[in-house]
Amino acid sequence: MMIRRDFLKQTFAATAAAHILPWSFMDTVMHESIPRRPYAGDVELSIIGFGAIVVMGLEQREADRIVAEVFDRGINYFDVAPSYGDGEAETKLGPALKTWRGKAFLACKTMARDAKGARTELERSLKRLRTDHLDLYQFHAVTRMEEVEQIFAPSGALETFVKARKEGKINHIGFSAHSEEAALSMLDRFHFDSILFPTNFVCFERGHFGPRVIARAKETGTARLALKAMAYTPWPEGEPRPFKKCWYKPISDPELAGLALRFTLSEDITAAIPPGEESLYRIALNAAQGFKPLTATERQQLIRHAATLDPLFRT
Repeated sequence: MMIRRDFLKQTFAATAAAHILPWSFMDTVMHESIPRRPYAGDVELSIIGFGAIVVMGLEQREADRIVAEVFDRGINYFDVAPSYGDGEAETKLGPALKTWRGKAFLACKTMARDAKGARTELERSLKRLRTDHLDLYQFHAVTRMEEVEQIFAPSGALETFVKARKEGKINHIGFSAHSEEAALSMLDRFHFDSILFPTNFVCFERGHFGPRVIARAKETGTARLALKAMAYTPWPEGEPRPFKKCWYKPISDPELAGLALRFTLSEDITAAIPPGEESLYRIALNAAQGFKPLTATERQQLIRHAATLDPLFRT
C-alpha cells in the first residue's frame, strides 16, 4: 500500500495536469484506509462496498483505473450481478479486479430460482468475472413468497448453491430482498451467511420497513449488508432524472448524504452498497472515510427531515 501511495505522490502532478483521473487523486494519496467490520469467520469487509454499476458505460481503461483507486482507498468488497447492464458490469469488473482478486471479497447474484438456471448463471458469471470462485453468491431481489417456495423446492436454486459451495466455487451463501415477508421467510428456512436489504432512514421512519428484518438476522447470526442507504424518495412524476443509474431519487447533497449513510452504518450492519452513480459513490467514499456513529441529535435531525417524505418501501 505504501509503495503504491509513494508512486501516486510522485506522479500526481503529471496525471492531474492531464486530467485523466475521474476521482480525486489527492484523496487517494492522503486519506487513511476505509474502516472494516467483521463479516463471517476471519473475513472483514470495508464498511462500504463497490457496486459494479459504477463502471457500466465506461471504457475498460477507465473501469480499471477506478477499481484500482477505490482498492487503494481500502475498499475490498465488490458487488455485481449479471442483470447489471445485461452482463456489462461483470465483463468490466472482472478484468479491472484481476490484479487484486486475491485480496478482494467478490459478491455476485442470480435471479434464477431453479437449480439448472442458477448453475448456468453461476458458470457464466465466473467466466465473465475471470475467477474460479465467488466469495459470496446471493439470490437476487427475492420479493414474492412464490420465489421463496421455488428456491427451496426440490430442484430449486438452493440445491445449486449448496453443491457449488462444496465444490469450492462459492464460499458464502446469501440473498438480497425488497420484501420483509420474503426476507423473514428466507431467514427462517436456511442459515444464510448474509442478507442484503434496504436499510434507510426514510424507510425506517416513514415506512416502518427494515427493523424487523435486521432484528431477525441478528437472532439467526446472519451478517447484515445494506442497500439504499442514500435513497431519498421515489422520483416525482415529471421531474428530471439526472442520475440515470438510479431508479429512485438519491440524496446528492453531501451533508445529508453523509448523515443518511451514517444512519445506515449505525444500525449494526457490516457494510453498505452506495448508489452506482460515480458522483454519488464519491460522496459515500468520503463519508465512510471518517465514519462516526450517528449521535442522538443527528438521528432526530434525520427523523424530522423524513417527516414529509414518501419512502421507497413500506411494511
